[in-house]
Formats: sequence, C-alpha cells, structure tokens
Amino acid sequence: MSQIIALFNQAGGVGKTTLTQNIGYHLTQNKQKVLLIDLDPQASLTSFMGLEPAEQKTTIYESLVEEKEEALELPIQTGQFGMDFIPANLLLANAEQQLIFANLREFRLQQLLEPLCKNYDFILIDCPPSLGLLSLIALVASDGILVPIQTQFKATVGTDSLLKTVFKVRKQINSGLKIIGFIPTQYLKSNKTEQRVLELIEEQLNAVAPILPPLPRATAIAEATEYGKPFALTPKKTKSIIKLFDTYAQHIQNYWTNENQ
Repeated sequence: MSQIIALFNQAGGVGKTTLTQNIGYHLTQNKQKVLLIDLDPQASLTSFMGLEPAEQKTTIYESLVEEKEEALELPIQTGQFGMDFIPANLLLANAEQQLIFANLREFRLQQLLEPLCKNYDFILIDCPPSLGLLSLIALVASDGILVPIQTQFKATVGTDSLLKTVFKVRKQINSGLKIIGFIPTQYLKSNKTEQRVLELIEEQLNAVAPILPPLPRATAIAEATEYGKPFALTPKKTKSIIKLFDTYAQHIQNYWTNENQ
C-alpha cells in the first residue's frame, strides 16, 4: 500500500513544487514507485515536469468534478524521470466552485486514489497555496504532510493557521493524518535574521514534527525549474543540494518504516 503525502502550506513561493518534484525523483532513485499529483491551478509542477499546462487535454480537474456514477480514470502520464504524474492546468481553478454542492466533496481525491494505492510506494501531492477546498481534499486523502516553511518572520506567523487547519481535519475527518516534518526553505545562512528565524522554527515546531535540514536559497535551484526536470538532472546541479533532497526522501521512507513496525 502506498503512503500519500501532501506538500502543504497556505503561503506561496515556499518551495512546495520544487520539493514535490525532487523528493519524488530521489524516492525513485531509492527503488520506490512514485506518483506525483499537481493539485495547484497554477500548474507549476506540470511545467517543472517539462510539460505545457495549456496543452494537456485531460488533467486532475476532469476526474475531480465528474458527476457520473463511475469516475473518470485519472490521466496518469508514465515514465516522467522514473515517476508517474497527473498534470493540472488553469481549469482546476474552477473546481472549488463546481464542487460546492457536490456530495462527499471532501472525499473526491481519496476516492480517486484508493484504486491506485496498490501500484505505488509513495504518492506526493503538490497542494495549492491556500486553505481552500483543493487543499482540504488533499489533506483528507493523505496519510502525512510535509510542510515547507520559508525562513522569514512572516512565514512563521502563518503557521498557526496551517496547524489549526491540519488539527481540524484530523479531528473531524482524517484521524490518521500526521505531520511528518517541516522543511525550512530559501535559507541564507549568512543572514542573521534568517538564522534567528530558523532557531524560532526549531523552538516552536520541533515538538510538533521533526525539523529537517534547511534548503538554501540558491540560484541553481531557481534556474533548475527552467529545464523542466529534477535538480539532479540539470547542468548546474551541486552535490550538497542533491544530498539534501535525498535526505528528505530518506526521512519519508524511514518515517513510514518506523510507523509500520
């Protein structure tokens, strides 16, 4: 059975998409079968995977809003850098409005993924930067959450809302939902303010879930998105950052191994 993990933070620009793609890739390098899902109408993950969102004839959107008795099959694209992938495009922005009055709307993604769980070790969901319905259905469908958090004071302020949302989902719908780690992102070690924020993150959140090594602010990471492939396959890859992505992947594997013992 697969473990379903949402990369979740209501803030934008914190690295959710970069982490989804690269953790997924490094899991495949560890012999894991991986499915990535783009659940963000901005479709950044679709672009990062080398695809043009506007050219995708079927996406996660159609499967989510379909009202037929038998749901549409998910449009899985195979063999994307060793991963399977479900794309998105701007049409997904209509989904929240269309699902307002839908029966069991919170369980739409969970129901779609249930038949796939036997086919994958890990399913990673790139969530939108909001606390809306798309994020909710991702949390309901997931076993765990990885939270990227930017090393800026404003980012730590928003963490309370994020945790309240997670705890509410856990209490009311998905009792098994776990926060499996926080990943500080865009960290500049030479900046004293960011050093203090990292210390604050560790003080405030370490009791909730492990704080993983910070992902640095690096031009090479930003430029890697232009190549439409994982960081380790780009010309400007660096060993230190590749090692970080592998560390995150190993943490996920170890976490679920320990949970299942």
